[in-house]
Amino acid sequence: MDGTTVLPTRLRRPWSSRRDLSLVGAAALLIAIALVALRTGAVAIPLHHLIDILLATFGMPLPADVTPQSAAVLLTIRLPRVVLGIVAGAGLAATGAVLQAVFRNPLADPALIGVSSGAALAVTGAIVLGASFGMDQLRWIGPFVLPLAGFVGGLAATVVLYRVATVEGTTSLATMLLAGIAINALCFAGIGLLTTMASNEQLRNISFWNFGSLSGVGWDTVGVVAVVIVATTVLLMRTAPGLNALALGETEARHLGFETQKLKRNVIALSALIAGFIVAVCGVIGFVALVGPHLARLIWGADNRVVIGGSALIGAILLLGADLIGRGVAAPTELPIGIVTALVGAPFFLWMLLRDRGRSS
Repeated sequence: MDGTTVLPTRLRRPWSSRRDLSLVGAAALLIAIALVALRTGAVAIPLHHLIDILLATFGMPLPADVTPQSAAVLLTIRLPRVVLGIVAGAGLAATGAVLQAVFRNPLADPALIGVSSGAALAVTGAIVLGASFGMDQLRWIGPFVLPLAGFVGGLAATVVLYRVATVEGTTSLATMLLAGIAINALCFAGIGLLTTMASNEQLRNISFWNFGSLSGVGWDTVGVVAVVIVATTVLLMRTAPGLNALALGETEARHLGFETQKLKRNVIALSALIAGFIVAVCGVIGFVALVGPHLARLIWGADNRVVIGGSALIGAILLLGADLIGRGVAAPTELPIGIVTALVGAPFFLWMLLRDRGRSS
């Protein structure tokens, strides 16, 4: 559990041939999973047809043996879903990595500590109470309404958690977990209250957020989410040197020239922005932000200059793989992706606790 602490590594190369090779291997695994996800479904698409359809989008002629149905399924249903899975998984895991570095605690996870439930509460409130507060008149911001609500809710939950769990720059594990439990309980109680006020159509929309899903998204939504998450993740990666220094303590980080309060504010705000957009589009998806950074540290060490990007890569693999499992295990229906990630992530979380208990005994 000490993987979040690392000395500032300005004098060492963050990359090595071994790290480069492992990153290339992880990228290759992600591409392989993406290709399987694009091919798999009610309409099976052979690999050579898949390549033909993708090339046709760049002006190449579409072969006669490729049916319009296959092209439509790939370009309008599966490809947006795969892109969303990659960017959402990358965003969740990168958020988990930086939150763990800021809190200096490896158990910080947007879903576990209440950030995702805070975003979900705000999104549910926007769905149920939006018309009452005139949000239906804000059509000029269109697809941004729910993501903005998610951002505000996630940010509020993060700030409350930080204020409660951190004293004089030190975050208590027990306090953080207890505060997360309390925030989750309050948010889910609020969601339950709002559901009693919802119409049948709103109830169907709200049920989508409970378990998470990548289905039913179009290119307009995916495009907005992808731009926001990619840009925000790049900004998070730029905070890596400061997070490395922060691992020594706030006083030491300030002596090294970092503005720790500004750093923490920026990280918290960017993390809440990512969590809010993902919850608004995909619902609450747990444990990807917890498992991804831990696997990244096991593979590449504790240097945040590598961990944040590596976590994003592993998170994309985990979420896209979980979606593929959910689509295949209960075909022709789909198992919600949040259930798949929980089935994998919860045992991993228990293993972490048992490992930490063994070290402290």
